[in-house]
Amino acid sequence: MAIAFLEQRKRLKSLVPILVGVLLIVAIIIWRGFFTKLSSTITPETSLRPFQEVNINFQVLENPILEELQLFEKTSPFKGEVGRENPFISY
Repeated sequence: MAIAFLEQRKRLKSLVPILVGVLLIVAIIIWRGFFTKLSSTITPETSLRPFQEVNINFQVLENPILEELQLFEKTSPFKGEVGRENPFISY
């Protein structure tokens, strides 16, 4: 009984520094991510870009290679019994 208790205590002593290290790393990441000022200020004028006109080239669809493609066959609906009454019982 005492040996098992001592083994648990040794394991706990080795896990405490790891936990402290992980908490320290998380605190540093949160501090740098949320509480530091941005180096450049973002204003609405700098963040918005003017709209660009979109030009679609429909001549690509007239390519003879695309005319050789075949459509997918339509699949027929499933005929027959679907599944089992209780799928969790063994066969």
